[in-house]
Formats: sequence, C-alpha cells, structure tokens
Amino acid sequence: MKKQKISMLATLGMLLAIEIVLSRFCSISAWNIKIGFSFVPVAVAAVLYGAAPAAAVAALGDFVGAILFPIGPYFPGFTLTAALTGAVLGLFLHKRQTVVRIGGAVAVNQLVLSLLLNTLWISMLYGAPYGPLFLTRIVQTAVLIPVQFIVIGVMTKALGRYGKRAMA
Repeated sequence: MKKQKISMLATLGMLLAIEIVLSRFCSISAWNIKIGFSFVPVAVAAVLYGAAPAAAVAALGDFVGAILFPIGPYFPGFTLTAALTGAVLGLFLHKRQTVVRIGGAVAVNQLVLSLLLNTLWISMLYGAPYGPLFLTRIVQTAVLIPVQFIVIGVMTKALGRYGKRAMA
C-alpha cells in the first residue's frame, strides 16, 4: 500500500512538472488567449487517479508556474479555474472514458471554465470590457474544443491499450 502511494506521488510530481513546461514554454500566449497542450498531464492524472489529484496537479501547475515563470501578474482566479478543470476531467474520465464523457469534459472545461470564467478573470485583471473580450476568446475555444477532444480520446485509448498500471 505504501509503495502504491509513493508511486502515485512520483507520477503526479512528474505530471506536474510536465504541465508547467507545457504551459509556460510550449504554449501560444497573448494577454487574452492561450493555446497549448498543458491539459494533457492533467487529463492523465484525471484518468489514473481521479478528480482531487487532477485538480491538485492543475492548481499547483498554475501556481508554481506563475511564481517561477510568470507570463503576467499572478491572479488566484486562474488557479481556481485550473483546479476546477482538473476536477471536471477527473469526474468525467476517471472510471470510464467514452465519447460522451470526453465530449462532456471538454465542453464543460472549454465553454464554462475557459470561455466564461477565465474571460471574467481577464476582464477583472485588466479592466477590459467582458463582452468584446468574450468575442475574441471564442476563437481560442473553437480551436481547443476539437483539439482537446481528439487528444484526450487518443490518450485514453493509449492508456487503456498499454495498461494504466504501467503509468501508475
């Protein structure tokens, strides 16, 4: 039992490091748009371990990344959104990964958390009007919905094919 917990912590630590690298160095970022693959390690944590560990990887990734490699000023709202993203992925994907569950996870994350909530945080942080900002962020959402759906679908098939135990 203790060996499993150590293995889980080591895997989550690795996923956290990967999330920070993907988010801070392998993403396209502007002040109001961010497109990248930092969702992948969070989705892996969600599939392997569930909502709470995935939320921890996402929130810690946002916080540690913002402190070590700032893109702009730190704002705790983005950390909250990151934690909610991990939790949603965990709730949808931990037990079963079907097309409907993957679609639901991506829809909630992109339409509710990213488009609505992160747009609110950007509006508050920079004092930009919500409406026009919302319209510009629709492009990011339109790009990321199919990307996340396909990548998470392929990733869950790979985890299933090669065995979740190999990653854990």
